[in-house]
Order: sequence, then structure tokens, then C-alpha cells
Amino acid sequence: MTYSKIIGTGSYLPEKVLTNTDLEKIVDTTDEWILKRVGIKERHIASKSDTCSHMAHQATLKALEAAAITADDLDMIIIGTATPDKLFPSAACLLQEKLDLKRPIPAFDLNAACSGFIYGLSIADNFIRTKHAKTILVVGAEALTRLVNWQDRSTCVLFGDGAGAVILQASYEPGVISTSLHADGHYASLLWADNHLWEESPQETIQMKGNEVFKVAVNTLGSMVDDALAGSGLSKANIDWLIPHQANLRIIQAAAKKLELPMERVILTVSEHGNTSAASIPLALDYGIRKNIIKRGEVLFLEAFGAGFSWGSAVVRY
Repeated sequence: MTYSKIIGTGSYLPEKVLTNTDLEKIVDTTDEWILKRVGIKERHIASKSDTCSHMAHQATLKALEAAAITADDLDMIIIGTATPDKLFPSAACLLQEKLDLKRPIPAFDLNAACSGFIYGLSIADNFIRTKHAKTILVVGAEALTRLVNWQDRSTCVLFGDGAGAVILQASYEPGVISTSLHADGHYASLLWADNHLWEESPQETIQMKGNEVFKVAVNTLGSMVDDALAGSGLSKANIDWLIPHQANLRIIQAAAKKLELPMERVILTVSEHGNTSAASIPLALDYGIRKNIIKRGEVLFLEAFGAGFSWGSAVVRY
């Protein structure tokens, strides 16, 4: 049987860092309040040149190096993003150009908001399992601060920018064991940003009803854990590490509780990265691997929840 296995990871964070102390100077907030509510100390801010495809490119180069392959070994490129460079062509095609591939391969973006990387991972896994591809690049890349209203203290403290990349390759050994994807559009009005093409007075900055989002996210955690574990044939006791979407420390703590894992078994980057949407899980994964925290053979539980609402989870043996 053919499985897909992670053979390389990479990440990129913009140079500019915005701390909570910096935010105190531009909006009515405090470092203490931000830390208490969401657990964020600082976040990286994309410069004008830090487009989605640029950040994805930088993360991809590191992933290719870690995997010891070249870009021409890739059979497909998937980018999870809500902030592509352009309406079209896709950021994935722009990345394809930057990688200077010698042959045409499928390349596309998908928008599942914060769940985008998990959706991309699941799609790539299925292409490899069905032998339609051997090696696939999956990237989460976001420039969310471009959508932030810096006068809205309830949202401007939350978001950051960056990119994380993972290369999956066909293997006879299980890597991605199971994935589970869901969405419920009934909650679309709780977290959104308008498209100026269709609105007379668009709200192009992020609009969020934070308390409602928090409640639904926490209530959904149980099903995320149950669905992914049911598909994997494993139990909570088999999970070595939780790698969650890095949005809110309180939600992450609730996820760890559902998995019956101590916080020492959770990869945490929310304090330094903030909420980087589709980029947050691959950024955290690369962090854990490069810090030699995550070891080969360990079982990882990945989970994300975002606008849509969309949510997804994956059980992966690294």
C-alpha cells in the first residue's frame, strides 16, 4: 500500500517584528491584556516585498534542502492561503515560476482560511495514495496583517504573517495516517473580510465576533479529535505531540485537554508568531523539527479551525 510521508519542512518569517509594547502606542491595549486573552507577545509583519508567493518561495527552498531534492522532483504545488498576491494567477503558479520548474505540473491555491494547510495536506495525501503523484509541496502562506484594521483593538493584536512548507513523498511506511475535514457555512457571519468586487462599501479588513468564534472553536475540538483518531485506528495514548493552529492559547489548552496531553507535549509558537492562519501549523511543525523536539517515528496530531467555519485534523507519523 502507498502512503505519503513528510520528507522535508521549511519556514519563513518576515524581518519586521511588532511587539505588544509597540501596539500599546497605536491602539488602546496593554501587553498584560493581550497575554491574558490570547497568549501572544509579538508577531511578524510582512513588508511590501513579502508577498504570499515570496514567503512561500523562501519556506519552500528550506523544505527542498531538508528533503534533499530539487524543485524539478515536485509533481504538484498546493498553497493554502486567504491572502494571495493577486486574484489570478494563483500564488502557487507564481511560486512555480519562482522555482523555475523545467516541466509543467499542477499548481493551485485553496482557501479554507486557518484550515487551509490541513485541507492541502489531505488533498496531497490522497493524490499520493491513489498514485497520481509521487512528491507534492504543500505550503501555508499568509500576509494577514494586510487585512488588519490597526484601530480595532479586538483584532489587530491577533494576527501575524509568515509561511511554512512541507514536502510529502510516496512511501511504503505510514506517514499521514488519517485526515478529517469539515465546514459549516452557517457561521460565515462570525469571521470574514469582504471582497471589494462585490460590495458597495466593503469591509476589507478582518471582521470578527470573537466570543462567538471562541465558543464554536472549543465546542468543535471534541469532534476533531474523535474523527481523526477514528480514521487512524489509534488512541489518545498513541499521540506524542499536538501541533495546533496557533490562534489563541486558551483554545490550544482546551485542545490539549481533549487529547489528554500535558502542555509540555504541545508545540507552541503563538507567543512569537501570533495567528498566521494557514501558515501556523507548518510554521510550528518546522519549528519543532528544527529544534529537534519532534523525532522521527513520533505520532503528531494536527488540528485547525478557521473562518467558514472550516476545520480539520490529521494524524501523522513523522
